[in-house]
Amino acid sequence: MSDKKADYDVEVKGVEIYPDPIARGQPATFSIAATTGKALSGGKLAIDVSYFGWHIHSETHDLCGETTCPVSVGDFVIAHSQVLPGFTLPVSYSLKMKMFDGNKHELTNITFGFDIGFGSSVADS
Repeated sequence: MSDKKADYDVEVKGVEIYPDPIARGQPATFSIAATTGKALSGGKLAIDVSYFGWHIHSETHDLCGETTCPVSVGDFVIAHSQVLPGFTLPVSYSLKMKMFDGNKHELTNITFGFDIGFGSSVADS
């Protein structure tokens, strides 16, 4: 999951995706458990989504919008929720997330896969 070639200040311990597979048009939550060796007062999360190597989506989020700041030394969780559009194809995607501190120093770089289910994008009544 993590890039083992680099020594990052933030180590990702695990990723949970709910629901799995993700339902189109419904909220999806990515929960990332991590640990840091230094306190973080802020920063950015850069997210890139691809499908078989083809870049299809990018977004950037304020770190303090996804976790409680300041982040103390030790364990913390980043939780990001969003609704994927109903036209999202029901296939497997790859998500790359980079975390940067306030000085644009890269803190971690992880890649993980997630699936979009074949279910209806309209809730049953």
